[in-house]
Amino acid sequence: MIYVDADACPVKAEVEKVGTRHGLRMFIVSNGGLRPSQNPLVETVIVPEGADVADMWIAERAGPGDVVITGDIPLAAKCVEGGAVVLKHNGERLTQSNVREALAMRDLMSDLRAADPFRQGGGKGFTKADRSRFLDALETTLRALSRG
Repeated sequence: MIYVDADACPVKAEVEKVGTRHGLRMFIVSNGGLRPSQNPLVETVIVPEGADVADMWIAERAGPGDVVITGDIPLAAKCVEGGAVVLKHNGERLTQSNVREALAMRDLMSDLRAADPFRQGGGKGFTKADRSRFLDALETTLRALSRG
């Protein structure tokens, strides 16, 4: 199965396209505001409002053999711990060996923003190259999982 942390996810259509080609069930999870897909393999899950409710829903279900698509590093860490494969929107795979570093960087950047209230932005925009890397990473990941 594929779980998508859909709030602010720029690759939902790509996940549906690749997941459908592989015949996989997909869960698009958000707090609302998404148009449900007509694809029978896609289930749109609307969770109640609240901090990290969608993340908790995904983390409680994702496990070995599942793929999670998220840019949320704490969610990624929980899913990696549970045995799922985690891909960020740019195709970067988060694993046991790099997710702690990603958490530390996230915390550092949060501290820097808190220390300087005038600090703006800092993140890179999502590019066509990111989308292409994501598609390649998802396809490669799904093929590897199907081979066992």
